[in-house]
Amino acid sequence: MIKSLRRLLKHSFNLKRWFQYRRVLILAIPTGIVAGLGSVLFYCSLDLAHKVFLDFLAGYRPEGPMGEHSIFPPTATPFNRWALAIVPAIGGLISGWLVYTFAPEAEGHGTDAAVEAYHFKNGMVRARIPIIKTIASAITIGSGGSGGREGPIAQIGAGFGSILAQWLSLTQEERRILMMAGMSAGIGSIFHAPLAGAIFAAEILYRDIDMEYELLVPSAITSVVAYCVFSLFFGFGNLFYTPPNFTFAHAKEILPYTVLAVIVAIGANLHSRLFYFIRDLFLKLPVLPHIKPAIGGLFTGIIGYFIPDAIYTGYGLLQNAFFGKCGLMLLLTVAIAKSFTTAFSIGSGGSGGVFGPSVVIGGALGGAVGMGLHHFFPSFVPVPEAYCIVGMAGFFAAAASTPFSTVIMVSEMTGGYGLLLPAVWVSTLAFLLRGKVGLYEKQITTRFDTPIHHGDFLIGVLGKLTVHEALKRFKKEQPAPVLSNTTLPKLLEYMSRYPHSVFPVMSKKGEFLGVVPAIKVRKTVSQNGLSSSVSAVDLIETRPIVYSWDALSLALKRMAEENVDEVVVLSSRGDEKHFSGILTRSDILKAYENLLSNMSDSKAPII
Repeated sequence: MIKSLRRLLKHSFNLKRWFQYRRVLILAIPTGIVAGLGSVLFYCSLDLAHKVFLDFLAGYRPEGPMGEHSIFPPTATPFNRWALAIVPAIGGLISGWLVYTFAPEAEGHGTDAAVEAYHFKNGMVRARIPIIKTIASAITIGSGGSGGREGPIAQIGAGFGSILAQWLSLTQEERRILMMAGMSAGIGSIFHAPLAGAIFAAEILYRDIDMEYELLVPSAITSVVAYCVFSLFFGFGNLFYTPPNFTFAHAKEILPYTVLAVIVAIGANLHSRLFYFIRDLFLKLPVLPHIKPAIGGLFTGIIGYFIPDAIYTGYGLLQNAFFGKCGLMLLLTVAIAKSFTTAFSIGSGGSGGVFGPSVVIGGALGGAVGMGLHHFFPSFVPVPEAYCIVGMAGFFAAAASTPFSTVIMVSEMTGGYGLLLPAVWVSTLAFLLRGKVGLYEKQITTRFDTPIHHGDFLIGVLGKLTVHEALKRFKKEQPAPVLSNTTLPKLLEYMSRYPHSVFPVMSKKGEFLGVVPAIKVRKTVSQNGLSSSVSAVDLIETRPIVYSWDALSLALKRMAEENVDEVVVLSSRGDEKHFSGILTRSDILKAYENLLSNMSDSKAPII
């Protein structure tokens, strides 16, 4: 009893095994710390860029959310609309030169780059990306570009995670996980939404309802740690303040919220199509890519000349809309104008995110819808300002195909948990009604379609068939084992009858001893000739073995581990091992195709 308990404790607290399988969770803590510090650096850089470009050069000082405050004092520059029209172009020129000179991967909205790195680049991110992305995004947004913080901080956090994994020589799978955990840390910290950040990283990878569930735990750790680090500098609490009367009070209110879901789904589809239409126009523009963000910035500035609320982050407009300080026409105008400024700022190659502009567009559109419905149905829409929050969630859920994380993120950003039910309802409906074009073109449809899981699905299918079933199904001729004392001439004659590269050897008692490689026999003949003094036992080598009851997935794994195309199949009779056959890689592929065909005929799921 004591010995059994000692063995159990030894197994449970085997540090080598614990570190081998849990090192990603351990590394999630330093990743969260670094990502949190990266969020602090980016926030300071963005605030500094805003003071230099918009405040000092143009005298434009837009309000921000009540949960954040500027760390630099305002300048005395008077507001100049003409400067406001030019400053975004200056920022675009500097950002374009930085990005396309040092790190072209940092252009556009960084979330897509992180998604692409996860699916197609094994989580590899160059070390310079976080640095260039921080500077370029701060300049793009700080000069008036309509971009969000999520794209830059997603790529910054993902870059930190990837760099740490590369530095420690982690596996490809661990590197991908740590990269996305770093992304969730950045988003969770800078948006004051640690839970949503963890879920967002797992959900953003796929367009349909699917997730990378293995990301949830490490992402939760990094997101919480990063949020705590960020809040040590800027305080805990929500990003936005909302009135206490934002609640869902009666079941009849679900009807106007359904109308809102349809409208924001249509709006999200139009916004996504507009974004990529303008992006494609800039791709075809016959000028250096370094200059394109400046051109996009000029168009952004022209719109900003007439509608200043359509540039920069737009969070101040949302904050005022929550308290009923914005009219219906202003909200509707900003929703349309900001869709264009976002497309020009980011679609031209500028560096910034699309989440921030999307929630502003969705919030403004939701507020306008709420006011319109309140005018005609005041009893059904008692608090039209609440539609801003629900519109934020529904719009981005449809645009990004992230219904669950978006609801949580908007709730954490605003503290509007009283609207959780309508937010879930509107986000779900908007997601179901979304168009074919989304904001993140690097998203894969489901886990079945991503290259990183193709091997997993192959293993899953092969796990349904045993080695014995495969050998029995194909009924191919197997080489009979030779006795250990078989001489070299007889062994060569025997080998000429079979196309295999290895041949089984057994003892006089019939027990399997090993295999003789054909290449070793040919080498021996070339050196010693057909010497009868050499027998099979002198040429025996060990090779990967499987048992007849093992799954084909295990046989394929053994082949991959040893870099061979054949494994020996054995069966047991007591303590003795007896030869059953040789399984080749082509046998496994035939079994795989046969099993898929049978499943397709029966319409059964593959996995």
